[in-house]
Amino acid sequence: MSTPSETKELLRQIVGAQRFAVLATMSNQQPYSNLVAFAVSDDLRHIIFATSRDTQKYRNILSNNKITLLIDNRSNSQSDFTMALAITVIGIAGELTGERRDDLVQSYLNKHTPLKEFLQRPDVVIINVLVTDYILARFDGANRIRIDEIS
Repeated sequence: MSTPSETKELLRQIVGAQRFAVLATMSNQQPYSNLVAFAVSDDLRHIIFATSRDTQKYRNILSNNKITLLIDNRSNSQSDFTMALAITVIGIAGELTGERRDDLVQSYLNKHTPLKEFLQRPDVVIINVLVTDYILARFDGANRIRIDEIS
């Protein structure tokens, strides 16, 4: 079993390297998935993404703020059976406001420079996911880690 610092470093490597995640929300007892461009805070407690207010994912978050994100490092090759890691992020989503907004948005723009114009639209909001758990899964098993165990 990995130490908390080894787990934190592994999460930073994978989550930091990947640009996209699959967001899962719920509406009317129906799951809904989207691909989102995301960024993560240095302490791994916050994941942010941008969306227009006029989207199903935004409406779903307003009606039920419990979400998951799936981030993985698969290469679509045979080695994925032994090497691929899927990370499920469990958290609470909401519109990002307050003093951390500028820092997190700058982190997002550093990772996703082509989205600068998109972020300037008046109908675009930044969604902050307050992470509660990470689930690290390989082909043969999974390990759930509470955010307080690695911070």
